[in-house]
Amino acid sequence: MRQSEGFRFKQFYVRHDRCAMKVGTDGVLLGCCAEPAADREQSALKVLDIGTGSGLIALMLAQRYAHAEIDAIDIDGEAVAQAVDNFRQSPWAEHLHAYCERVQERQGNRSYDLIVSNPPYFENSLKNPDAQRRTARHTDSLSYEELIFHSERLLAEGGQIAVIVPAEAETDLIALGEKTHLQLARVTRVYSKEGKRCKRVIMTFCRATPATGIRCSGGAEAERLVLEDERGGRSAAYQEMTKDFYL
Repeated sequence: MRQSEGFRFKQFYVRHDRCAMKVGTDGVLLGCCAEPAADREQSALKVLDIGTGSGLIALMLAQRYAHAEIDAIDIDGEAVAQAVDNFRQSPWAEHLHAYCERVQERQGNRSYDLIVSNPPYFENSLKNPDAQRRTARHTDSLSYEELIFHSERLLAEGGQIAVIVPAEAETDLIALGEKTHLQLARVTRVYSKEGKRCKRVIMTFCRATPATGIRCSGGAEAERLVLEDERGGRSAAYQEMTKDFYL
């Protein structure tokens, strides 16, 4: 099958020819880095993937946490249909569930130990004429404020949310988290090469609830990841991070 139609990983295949946003580095990074709090029972994890697209991040988390129950939502019906197909063909089909749904309308009768999102990230920029791609890329469909608010609403006590966003959004996300019960626990700043400016940040927030005595441990951990070595290949750190996924 042509690369344009999908992407082969070690344990699963992701078709993305019906999705506006294709398999890319951002999704892979988040799928590698997102994790529940250390005290969570992995055999009973409940995970929500907001804006799942092809289902890439959900599939990566299913590989990492084979017994987790993972709900994946997106407002693009074509993308959801493709995620359903990708889930059915994976080894973890019984644990993966895709829904065409807005997070703003998701009922709070189920709480999640881990919420992940590679959200739309273009603000105040020229809109793509293709409606499907415009929805996937622009924050009109899901603002950062809505993402943080509804994630906190759906998160279990002591749960975590992990997102990947442009570096310039880091300060805004921290401020939005401070308006709720979300406390920054870890941030990984991603650089394409040494000497280049930071392009993306992977941010992990935990739901700290003083009333129940649950706290995030310590302050936020700061890490950096450089994707390319001096020859333009994958850096040793990036290779180590993705070794269970990339062929």
